[in-house]
Amino acid sequence: MTRRESARRVRHHWPMVGWLWLLWVLLWGSVGPVVLVGGLLVAVAVVRSFSLPPILPGAVPRPLAIGRLLAGLLKDIVVSGATVAWQALRHGEKTSTAIVEVPLRVDSDLLITAVAELTTIAPGTLVVEIDRRRQRLYVHALPVRDETDVDRRREAVQTLERRVARAVGRGRRTGSSGDDTSGAVGDLGYSADPGYSTGPESSDHPDQGGSTP
Repeated sequence: MTRRESARRVRHHWPMVGWLWLLWVLLWGSVGPVVLVGGLLVAVAVVRSFSLPPILPGAVPRPLAIGRLLAGLLKDIVVSGATVAWQALRHGEKTSTAIVEVPLRVDSDLLITAVAELTTIAPGTLVVEIDRRRQRLYVHALPVRDETDVDRRREAVQTLERRVARAVGRGRRTGSSGDDTSGAVGDLGYSADPGYSTGPESSDHPDQGGSTP
């Protein structure tokens, strides 16, 4: 394989490179320069060495959207870490928590997994269940004291979801009538029908949106 062919393969499989890189960082549990650079080199080497099918056909990288995603994730980690530390010092085991149901718009196994992983990275949030059929995440979050906090947690995950969807480039999405329409925001696998009904009648999950003292 020539160098040009190898470079073309890496370009066409950039989502796989990013995904392997993310897994490397998660497994090491560090964002040090050695881990970041080493993970990127390993991801590129794997993609260049093996014939892997595209995991997001038609995806186009959006550097600005990716930058906003990473910047937002870093901000969430810092703010959430400080919040959890304060709650642990002030309330200890009495910190209020909740399982929050989060409806999703993305309809791709990879993107849903990415949203779940990035949500879990932030201190104070942990994805405890993925309902793939109904496009739902169930997130254990703290602190959650009232319905306002539940809504805030849900909106935070959905904001992260939008950032992930925009970062992967232009694709097609399905309108409410089932016809394909071009994605105005370029979000691959992003459903135009949010289906954001969160009342008790929309879920049989026992702990949806409720808080545990």
